[in-house]
Formats: sequence, C-alpha cells, structure tokens
Amino acid sequence: MDRETIETDRVRLRLFRDQDTDGLVAGCGDPLTRRFLPHLPDPYTVADAHWWISEGTAAVWDRGGAAYAIADPADDRLLGGIGLDHVVPARAQGEVGYWLAPWARGRGIVTAAVRALAERALGDGFARLELLTEQENAASQRVALASDFRREGVRRGLGSRPDGSRHDLVAWARLADDPPGPVTRVLPDLPGGTLTDGVVTLRPLAADDADFVHRMHSLPEVVAHSVPPIAPDRAQVGRRCAEAAARWLAGARADLLILDAATGQPTGEIALYYQEPETGQAMIGYAMRPEWRGHGYPSRAARLLARWAFDQTGISRLVAGAAPENRGSQRVLEKAGFRREGLQRGRLPGPAGDRADDVLFALLARDLAD
Repeated sequence: MDRETIETDRVRLRLFRDQDTDGLVAGCGDPLTRRFLPHLPDPYTVADAHWWISEGTAAVWDRGGAAYAIADPADDRLLGGIGLDHVVPARAQGEVGYWLAPWARGRGIVTAAVRALAERALGDGFARLELLTEQENAASQRVALASDFRREGVRRGLGSRPDGSRHDLVAWARLADDPPGPVTRVLPDLPGGTLTDGVVTLRPLAADDADFVHRMHSLPEVVAHSVPPIAPDRAQVGRRCAEAAARWLAGARADLLILDAATGQPTGEIALYYQEPETGQAMIGYAMRPEWRGHGYPSRAARLLARWAFDQTGISRLVAGAAPENRGSQRVLEKAGFRREGLQRGRLPGPAGDRADDVLFALLARDLAD
C-alpha cells in the first residue's frame, strides 16, 4: 500500500503528525483503550507518542503494512489510529487493528475507518484481511460485523498480557471476493434493547450481573436441575456474563436477565441456545430466585423470548426440557404454550455420574396464536 491519504465523508486516514502528540497521549492513556491494547507503554508518555510518530509508524510501512491516524475531515483533529500489520505476502494477507479516542466514540467512526482501509487494501491487491477481537470486546465485534468481516471462530490462547497470561481471541476475516454489505446476524438485537409485557422485562446479560447469577446458580435446587448438576465457581460465572454479548453476536446463544418490570429488580435468568440453525430449532432454559417464584414470571419470560425468536430470527421451533419430577418447571412451560412431546431417556448427566431422563416440550409459532 502507498502512504496516500484516504478521504471519506466520515473520516480521513492520514499519516501521523507532530501535532497529534497530545491526542496520542490522551487516547492511548485512556483506560478502555489500555484494557484492549494491554501492551501499550504504561504510562503512555509524550516520548512514546514521539517515537510512534517518527519511528513506529515507519517500521509498519516498511513491513508492507499501513499505519494511519484517524482524523476528523472537518478540522483534522486526531480521533484514533488504524493500521494493517502482520502482513503475509505469500498469502496476500494482513491484519487490521485500531483504537479510538474517548471523545470520538459512539459515532460510527471506527466502522467508517475500517471500511475505508479495508476497501483500499483489497483494491491494492490484498486477498484476505483478518481482524482479531477480545471475547469481552462486544463493541469491536460489532465494528467487524458492520465492516463486512465474517466471524471465523475462536483462536485459543492467541492473545497475551504483560503478566504473561494468555487468552482467546475471536477471529474475523474479509476476502476480496466477499459479497458487499454487512453480514446478516442470526440473532439480532432486541428492538429497543429490551422485551417487556409490563410485568416482566428481559434485557441482555452483562458483566455486572455476575454476582446475582452466581448466587442464583449456587442454590441447591437450581444446581440440581443444571446441566451438568454442579455449582459453578465465581470465575466461571464472571466469564460467562462478560462474554454473553460475544455469544449473542456469534448467533450461538442469547442470555437475558428477567427483571420485575415495576422495580427493575433481577428475579431470574433465561437463555436461548441456537443449537440447530440448519433446522431452525433452538432451546430455552431458565432459573428463578426462590423469592420470586409463584408469580408466573418464567412463563411470561418464555413467551416474550419465544415471540421475539419467531418474529425476528429464523427460528421456527423452540424446545425445552424438565426433569420428570419437576412439575413446577413443566407447568411453567405449559403456561407459556409449550406442548409435551415425550420422554427422553437418559438424556442428561446425573449428579453421581449416572444419566437422568428429561421430559421434552416444544413450541411452534402457531402455538402462540392458539
């Protein structure tokens, strides 16, 4: 790639300049930037900014990549940085990376910058562009999707931190011959961000919900009907909550908290697992705090989630299971419109290494109208 400025109506991609020093120091010292770029110098100083402007960017260009400042086309103010590195000439492949200053977030700036850089690189002979995101960085994953990148999977232990620990990264790619336009999501966002019937409200699970979820899933009666029937540790629950948005964006699972609509208090959890995209079948599961049981909340939550699934996704059939002795859970499903279809012998792992039966329930879109 050449070092020519890339100009669009939303962003300008240009070389870094000395007048970007203050913006670099402020942007690279921001906690959110540092969280997902852990190898930046700490603290990030004026000297670090000067080195990047004069030497760091030149090294990237010399390796066959690109290092651009993201600037506002109106006043040329620094908004962030974007580049192409880890170039493999034999594969005509490079890796896109970026960061955005806090004063530029929430305006679609990064998406515009990634699209502009990707189109230039693919037009200049690159055949494949990769983009790697942290599991917990849902905002960056949304950028990848909006920039026509497709999720390819999780690369185990690819990321590293200054303390030597390693973590997984989500891999995305865009090919020169991919059809234009953002990739259609299997599980779209909730309209307005929540679902409600005025009695219960469902909202996506978030990292801050970990304590509530851990307490609930540590209750003996909840553990007994979990798969597997083992109480999770706090770290496991923390990771699950922090990575919930990534699973939703991947189209694998939608985790939601059940709230009392009047008070906003969390009462339970419900999840949709898109287990069979090929057949349009998904599964739901739920759990409630004991003090909120008996109010019909899980049935309401299941109907809300089912209506969203049937109306907004390609899901045509929902299934759920309940232990033969768990009449309470079976009544929840029946009140939500699910119909019993049979007994699945030995389907689930039992608490002592044995197998447990499961009663199968199913719901079709037409059942909600009956």
